[in-house]
Amino acid sequence: MIDQDRRRFLRNAGWGVGALAVPWLPAWAQPVTAGTTTPLPTVSGDTIALKVAHQMMTIDGKPAHGIGINGTVPGPLIRLREGQTVKLAVTNDLDEETSIHWHGLLVPFQMDGVPGISFPGIAARTTFTYEFPLIQSGTYWYHSHSGLQEQMGHYGPIVVDPAGTDPIASDREHVILLSDHSPLHPHAIFKKLKQQGGYFNYQKQTLAGLLRGKDQPLKDRTMWGGMRMDPTDVSDVTGSTYTYLVNGHGPADNWTALFQPGERVRLRIVNASAMTIFNVRIPGLKLTIVQADGQNVKPVAVDEFQIAVAETYDVIVEPAAPIAYTLVAEAWDRSGLARATLAPRVGMIAAVPALRTRPLATMKDMGMGDMAGMSGMKGMEHHAAPASTPAATCLPEHAAMGHCTPDEPMGEGGMAGMSHSMRDFSNAPGLPKTPTVQTVAPMPMDRTGEPPQGLGDVGHTVLVYRDLVALERNPDPRAPSRQMRIHLTGNMERYMWALDGVKLNEVKAPIPFRAGERVRVTLVNDTMMAHPIHLHGHFFELVTGHGDHAPRKHTINVAPGGTATFDLTADAIGDWAFHCHFLYHMHAGMMQVVTVRAYDAPGAAA
Repeated sequence: MIDQDRRRFLRNAGWGVGALAVPWLPAWAQPVTAGTTTPLPTVSGDTIALKVAHQMMTIDGKPAHGIGINGTVPGPLIRLREGQTVKLAVTNDLDEETSIHWHGLLVPFQMDGVPGISFPGIAARTTFTYEFPLIQSGTYWYHSHSGLQEQMGHYGPIVVDPAGTDPIASDREHVILLSDHSPLHPHAIFKKLKQQGGYFNYQKQTLAGLLRGKDQPLKDRTMWGGMRMDPTDVSDVTGSTYTYLVNGHGPADNWTALFQPGERVRLRIVNASAMTIFNVRIPGLKLTIVQADGQNVKPVAVDEFQIAVAETYDVIVEPAAPIAYTLVAEAWDRSGLARATLAPRVGMIAAVPALRTRPLATMKDMGMGDMAGMSGMKGMEHHAAPASTPAATCLPEHAAMGHCTPDEPMGEGGMAGMSHSMRDFSNAPGLPKTPTVQTVAPMPMDRTGEPPQGLGDVGHTVLVYRDLVALERNPDPRAPSRQMRIHLTGNMERYMWALDGVKLNEVKAPIPFRAGERVRVTLVNDTMMAHPIHLHGHFFELVTGHGDHAPRKHTINVAPGGTATFDLTADAIGDWAFHCHFLYHMHAGMMQVVTVRAYDAPGAAA
C-alpha cells in the first residue's frame, strides 16, 4: 500500500523531485522545464533537418504508437527569427507519403506543404527541402497534411521572434501545446464515425437523469426526439477514447512550467489537436490575451478563453504568490481535460477542478437565431406533435426538420411568409439538394460577440472574438469590392461534411480570386456543430466592428447555426487549401481549393 501511494505521488508530482528526462520528448516538453529560453530547447538556424518516423511513446504510464519528428512526439520547437531565410530538409522514414504544412506562416505556395494542391508530397524514403523567408513573427505550428497522420503525433510548435524589440514584454515564456491522443488508429476512429455519427458520445441524456431533474425537461426531450436531434452531440470524438495532452503529457503526467513570483510569464498556447476545442483557464490567475494566431492584439484580461483547433493565443500571467497553479484545458464537451502546473519549484501541485456539466445544444445552435425568445414563438421550444400533423396545424419544431410545411402566420408576432424549415433551400438557393446538406439554417446570425458554446453561464469573464483588437493598423484598409457567402454543410448521420454542399472529391473548380482584390467573405454554418475554418497562405480581418484595427487571423471558429464574416486581401498568388480543421471533417470532404491569379480568365491580361 505504501509503495502504491508513493508511486501515485511521484506520478502526480511530475515524476518526482528528480524530474527524470524522457527520451521521446523534446527538451522544451520534458516533464519539468524552466521555459523555452533555456539552452537546447529548440531546433533553429538557417538550415534545419527534420526526420519523420514511427515512434513509441508513453502517456500516463501507458505505451502508445505514434509518428514522431526527430524522435519526439510532439515534434521539436522550431525557433526562427523574422527576416531570415530558412531551409528545412524533411526526410520521410515512413512507408507512405508525408508532408509538413507550416500553419500560419506566409510562404510561397510551392512551400505550403499540401499534397495535390501545392506540391506532390514527400514520398517514402525521400527528402524534400522547404525554403522560404520569414516575413512575420509570432506563435505558429506545423503538422502533416497527409491522410490522418496529424492525429498520430505529426505536429509541433513554431516561434518566430520579431526582427526588432518584441512589443510583448515578459520575463519568462513557456510553449503550451494542446493535443488529443487515442489508442485507436485514426482510420478506426473514422470508420466508427461513418458507421454511427454519435459513436463516441457517452454523455447522452438518460431516463435516470430525467428522473433526477437533470438536463432537458420531458417536453423539450420529446420535441428534440421528434426532430431526431441530440442536444448532447457537441463533439464527434470525445474523452471516451481521447486522452488530452499538454506537450505530449497526459493529466497524470502533470507537465510543469516553472516561474518566480512577480514575473510576467508568457504562455504561447497552441491547439494542435485533431478534433478537440479546449476551454482554457488557470484558477486564481487572470489571463491577459496579447496575441491571436501570431498577430499582436491590444491586451484584454479574461478568466477563461476558448481555443479552437489550429488557433494560437499568447497569454500573459503574473503569479505573485509562491504557490502552484493548475492550467486547465477542458474539452469543449467536458468529457475530459488536459492539465499542467505552473509552480515556483519542481514537485509542487495544485488542485485540479472537477469537470463541469457538459453543454446542451439550443434552438440558436439550430440556426433559429433568437426566435425562441420572441413573442409568439414559444412553441419553438415547448411543444411537440407527431410528424403526421397536417400542414394547417404544422408546429414550428416539425417544420424545422422539414416534416411538414407551415401555411399560416406563426404566432401572435406575425412571421407570415417566413419559412423556418431546416431544409428549406430558399434560405440558401445555391446549395445542391443532396444528402450532404442535411440542414439549412433558417435564421443564422453573427455570434462573434457571444461567449462560445457552454461558456455563457460560467460566472466569470470569457473571451469573445469581438474583444480582439489589432495592436497596429491593418495593412490594407480598403473596402471590399465584392462579397461572397460560403456555407458549411454536413450530414451527421452519414458523416459527410462539405463546403457549399460539395465534398472535395466532387469539386469541379476552385474558388477564384483576382490577385490584390479585397473580398468580404461570410461563412454560414448550416450545421449544429462549430467548425474551425482555416485559409492557407493568408491572414484575414474579422468584421467585428473595429475598423482598421480589426483582428487578423488565419483560423476562425464558426459557431453552430451562426455566421462569421471576414475581409480578405487576395495577395498571395497560387493555389491554397481552405478547409475545416477538424481532421475527420476535412477527411470526409470539408475542404476546397482557393486559387489566386493575376487575371480573370485564361488569356485575359491582368
